[in-house]
Amino acid sequence: MRDPDDSDLLEVGRIDRAHGVKGEVIVNLVTDRLERLSSGSRLQTPQGDLTVVKSRPHQHRHLVYFEEIKSREIAENWRGTKLFAEPITDPEDETLWVHDLVGAEVLDQHGVSHGLVVAVVSNPASDLLELENGDLVPLTFVVDIEPQRLISVEAPEGLFKEKN
Repeated sequence: MRDPDDSDLLEVGRIDRAHGVKGEVIVNLVTDRLERLSSGSRLQTPQGDLTVVKSRPHQHRHLVYFEEIKSREIAENWRGTKLFAEPITDPEDETLWVHDLVGAEVLDQHGVSHGLVVAVVSNPASDLLELENGDLVPLTFVVDIEPQRLISVEAPEGLFKEKN
């Protein structure tokens, strides 16, 4: 059994509760990668790995049969369990992943460091990098990324707090 806390696994969802009497569960995905619930997919949990037999959408969530969960009674024991998986890497995909941004240093066009990214904040206009000093930087200002290391931005005057 792998401990999701000791690796680079990503949280992809959570088992909310049992559904029906045959072991089906309701899963709330926290990813837009629906292939995480494709037949044969393996997800890791602190309680052991789970293999997807089949799944289908249901009211903004998914109903999932896992090979290892064969009854409602067993399914009840999985309530609230977080589901983890390896990052999906696609060399053609230019998607920015939160785990590649958090912890990276932000450097502006003048070579000035503004600290580390502590979170990515969802925002309708553009997601925002939250820095350790509280500054917020729209992702639209990002010009280059070295994942988990450095983020170069071209920021307008006044974006960053004055340093004393």
